[in-house]
Amino acid sequence: AEAFRADNGLPAGTLLPADAVTASASGLDPHISPENARLQAPRVARTRGLSDAAVLKLVEAHSRGRTLGILGERRVNVLHLNLALDGVRRAE
Repeated sequence: AEAFRADNGLPAGTLLPADAVTASASGLDPHISPENARLQAPRVARTRGLSDAAVLKLVEAHSRGRTLGILGERRVNVLHLNLALDGVRRAE
């Protein structure tokens, strides 16, 4: 949790979603929670030369609800989000 907070410039004590500090059983899950993605958005924006708003807009666009409306949790496919981020023009 401390490393995640430090990597993302978050204050000590910031509440983190469980998937920010745990791994899937296989370690191959391509999804993270929208909350996790939003916490990482400022770091991703800085690294990619984009605005926070542009990254957050793509996070929301790539967030999916529960399967059949009841199974699992809301999620963001990280591969799809990264491909979308690759297609965005960098901020001037």
